[in-house]
Amino acid sequence: MSVRIPFDNSYARLPDRFYARLDPTPVEAPRLVKLNAGLAAELGIDPDELASPDGVAVLAGSQVPPGAEPMALAYAGHQFGYFVPQLGDGRACLLGEVVGRDGIRRDIQLKGSGQTPFSRAGDGRAALGPVLREYLISEAMAALGIRTTRTLAAVTTGESVWRETRLPGAVLTRVAASHIRVGTFQYFAARGDAEAVRMLADYAIARHYPDAARADNRYLAFLDAVVAAQADLVARWLAVGFIHGVMNTDNCSITGETIDYGPCAFMDAYDPATVFSSIDHAGRYAYGNQPRIAQWNLARLAETLLPLLGDGEAAALEAAKDSLTAFAPRFQDAYLAGLRRKIGLATAREGDEALVQDFLTRLAEDGVDFTLAFRALADAMQDDAALVALFADRAALDAWLARWRSRLAAEPGAPETARALMQAANPAFIPRNHLVEAALAAAVEHQDYGPFETLLSVLSRPWHDDPALAAYARAPREEERVQQTFCGT
Repeated sequence: MSVRIPFDNSYARLPDRFYARLDPTPVEAPRLVKLNAGLAAELGIDPDELASPDGVAVLAGSQVPPGAEPMALAYAGHQFGYFVPQLGDGRACLLGEVVGRDGIRRDIQLKGSGQTPFSRAGDGRAALGPVLREYLISEAMAALGIRTTRTLAAVTTGESVWRETRLPGAVLTRVAASHIRVGTFQYFAARGDAEAVRMLADYAIARHYPDAARADNRYLAFLDAVVAAQADLVARWLAVGFIHGVMNTDNCSITGETIDYGPCAFMDAYDPATVFSSIDHAGRYAYGNQPRIAQWNLARLAETLLPLLGDGEAAALEAAKDSLTAFAPRFQDAYLAGLRRKIGLATAREGDEALVQDFLTRLAEDGVDFTLAFRALADAMQDDAALVALFADRAALDAWLARWRSRLAAEPGAPETARALMQAANPAFIPRNHLVEAALAAAVEHQDYGPFETLLSVLSRPWHDDPALAAYARAPREEERVQQTFCGT
């Protein structure tokens, strides 16, 4: 059976210095672990064809389908604050682009597809655990309504990779609005290639922000749009307790999508200083630092665009400053709006921010689970027993609940409306770190994909309570707590 993928490639029409053309490296014995049939259909690809032997060979990188133009993309990046002028796709290959049934253009990329000119000392391969981790977390984020790359498929290769020990190899097929990063702009700016920066900006505007093309200064409008997209994205991360873990500029997409699920995690007990990543020794990318780091990354983007932002250095700097200054209020408005929804408020009143921040303070002081507390708060409109059971300081909680109920009474809707709003803003199920690790261990160590499949199914319906799935909603026991996560590269 032939595999028909309706490629319509545009990035490949940019000059050769934007990428390195190469085919993915074939593997020994590809086997399909999981296919995202629904996403395939959205892309206009027949899921049955992808699940065929020829389709699995394509997903593993062993065959190049008609219409594909495989390439590794060039980019640079600040990694933990230190600039690396050349990074690039060291273990990934962009097969091409498709325009889905919804009219949206998306990239199809293989991760773990072999060495490229950007591999440096890497083997270009991926291990099964990180591939399944990205599948789980990216699809959970999509179900939570957070902009994200998606996963089309995961396949094993029949080969081993070495990451301190021998591990089964795998390839992940990632779908993204595009793979243009802040680091892509940095790559050309660092080389003094002003022509490439302009070409990249023009391409990004045409593909992602066409409204900017009608502005008086298209490049400033583009920067403004990326600033807004990142502010909204990070506000949504915080609303569900997500910690990206490695917010380097090469992991900052100009589309406002979450990209690169390495040492990411979801917070259990609420603490703004929470860090999981084993390589984030100073807490640079801690949960509460994410808004500041996002703005820092955007400042690096603005630096690359300075020659395009104004007539003369002074005007360009002023324009960039104004654009970057807009991040904080945009983020704060989006974050506060999300927090209001989490406590059942459909309208805005003075004192709302203090009210919700005081609840967060209660969580931090008592070490209460972030997700469980907000989910239980919705039930507290009728019965607060489950919420009260989470807290050590009952008196402080009761005082806050009295203020909250008074504020709810001022809302125009019925109590049922507020409860429905809270249930739609506070997931019952998130990718609990201990459950993710257990699912990965079962797959990697015992070739048992049952826990992975079950967890993926649960996470596809994050808002719906189900007593039969209570084990997937509870906080980890002390011995189950995950203290560190790893990049897996």
